[in-house]
Amino acid sequence: MNFNIQPINFNIANVRFKSNSNISQPKGSDLERNPKMDSFEMSIGYVNDAHGQTNNMMRILSGIKGDLKLSAGDNDIGDEKNDAIHQATTKFLNIADIKASALGNHEIDMSQKDCIDAINRFNGLMLSINFEQIPLEEQDLEDIQKYGRADLKNHLTKSAVVEVKGEKIGLIGASPIDMMSRLTHPNYYTDCSVDDLDDTIELIQNEIDKFKEQNINKVILVSHLGHKADKFVAENIDGIDVIVGGHTHELIKDIKEGENLLYSKTGEPIIMTEAGRDGNYFGKLNLTFDKNGVITKAQNNLGETRLFHKNMINQYVFDNILGVPEKVGYIKQAPPPPKNLAEENPHANFVCDVMREKTNSDIALWHHSGVRSFFHEGEIDSRDVKEMAPFLDYVVTAQVSEKTLVDAFKKAVDMTFETSAHKPGLIAVSGLNYTVDPEEGELLAMNFIDKEGKEHKIDVENPSEDKMYKVVTDEFLMSAGADYDILAPEEVYVEKFPYDKDVLTCEYIKEMNEPVVINQVGRIKFVHEED
Repeated sequence: MNFNIQPINFNIANVRFKSNSNISQPKGSDLERNPKMDSFEMSIGYVNDAHGQTNNMMRILSGIKGDLKLSAGDNDIGDEKNDAIHQATTKFLNIADIKASALGNHEIDMSQKDCIDAINRFNGLMLSINFEQIPLEEQDLEDIQKYGRADLKNHLTKSAVVEVKGEKIGLIGASPIDMMSRLTHPNYYTDCSVDDLDDTIELIQNEIDKFKEQNINKVILVSHLGHKADKFVAENIDGIDVIVGGHTHELIKDIKEGENLLYSKTGEPIIMTEAGRDGNYFGKLNLTFDKNGVITKAQNNLGETRLFHKNMINQYVFDNILGVPEKVGYIKQAPPPPKNLAEENPHANFVCDVMREKTNSDIALWHHSGVRSFFHEGEIDSRDVKEMAPFLDYVVTAQVSEKTLVDAFKKAVDMTFETSAHKPGLIAVSGLNYTVDPEEGELLAMNFIDKEGKEHKIDVENPSEDKMYKVVTDEFLMSAGADYDILAPEEVYVEKFPYDKDVLTCEYIKEMNEPVVINQVGRIKFVHEED
């Protein structure tokens, strides 16, 4: 595959097949067999979990290629406060010529009516085989009006047939099983549900069987189920060739047996893809099928989005939707973004420094899962900063006890190291440092750093319930919690500012009036208990 740009990481497939009488064994680094005239080659350009990151979208548009382009969902992010981003996201999907997308949980951050509007603006298909909804005629009229409910399910497509280079390809889409527990506005969707995994597999198999009746032997599942669920589907189904996946933000390079090369119940290969989160990567999967629709050769390539330039024509289109951003300063030095949510994030640490100083707080916090972009070296504008925190979670301060703080960090550390995706992620800090054992998922030590830079040890085994700190963070981490512990309820806020972290950061950079260096590290130490 060629992205026609020099500084890119090309990934070469390296796989081995299980022994199977119907499948040839591999030669070299690709899945190969003796070439025949009846083989069929195609490529899939794919994205997942772009989360409304318009700067990355503009870069992806400069590089994404493929005979068929697909998204595994979570293209968008946010509710009615993010209407311009919703429009820009749809524009991206259309310019990129995305033929189909899975319905992810962030697609329904908005009301059902707004979601339908977004689907209608999309030139492709929004796929979900397992999304269910109570018919409107069976619902309470007051709820329909109050929560903006509509016939959303009727705007979704379970499966479709598309033509690629003269061949018919079957597409099926699936939404995450935990979708209803991840909603921004749960009341908007109490009339909706998602089938469990066993039922979802049965529904997918039924659609595959329909494809077989039409002599369609190449099938792609566009899935927002998550990596572990995708694996379970692959091993318990017959007839899928490719799963374009998302939701769990795995970054899967190359083709590796047992990780993203699996085998169906009948022994045929299934290749899975997933390109991380926030549009930081996108991919191209090259495939060769035999006459029976079995993959015989494959190559999976990832492009790192930050290495691509924005297309100026597309930027003009996006500026018309989002408004022209304000230039706020210049980044002299900035490290690459962390690879996962369990690494220290100097970009987030810098924003924590800003929040702490601008609000005169003792401690500033920002959860890594909320950090959606990073600082690029060079000129920086307000949109670059906004894309680091696109959700619009207002900045708040509250008095938080030492015990509450320690308990929250213990839970965050424990959960972060439980899974390979490291969700929900560690917490960026200012005014604190802390030590973790990544193997045990344990918080080992913590120190408060006062305004003079002096360290004060916090006893993580016996934290004080009486010692209080003025903590600044966003309202999500402070009181919404999600996967994190709640630090303080809204009724005890000291302050609630009418803006998010990006506004404070832009003000701070402009006030500095000098090039910014992002090098705020050393606040999280990783050790093992025996060290």
